[in-house]
Amino acid sequence: MPQMNRDQRNAAWQAANQWRARAAQTQPTGLMGSFKLLLTWLAFGALMIVGVVLGLFFLLIGWAMMPFVRHKMKKRMEQMRADHAQDIGGGYAHSDASKGQYDALEGSYEVKDEHRRS
Repeated sequence: MPQMNRDQRNAAWQAANQWRARAAQTQPTGLMGSFKLLLTWLAFGALMIVGVVLGLFFLLIGWAMMPFVRHKMKKRMEQMRADHAQDIGGGYAHSDASKGQYDALEGSYEVKDEHRRS
């Protein structure tokens, strides 16, 4: 019996007993309480079904859009590669180099010869 006495003095044990007593008091009594309980469960079930259906709908929409997104990303990547290739192989900097003008990261500059000024 000392074990049972110790358990009944435990705060968690007392809280569980109080919770059990409150749950027993709130049991649906009569026809009206059973009807409320049934409606609550039906509403909860309907909301769960609606949530699952909406989730599946958006999942299918996402899967259906994946080829379009992939195509768009592929086009964007091709455009970026084309722009990068034009920057590397562009011949405009070499044509200006013969005149003494060069492009740099900070801007453009020009080399002036002393012979040209005289």
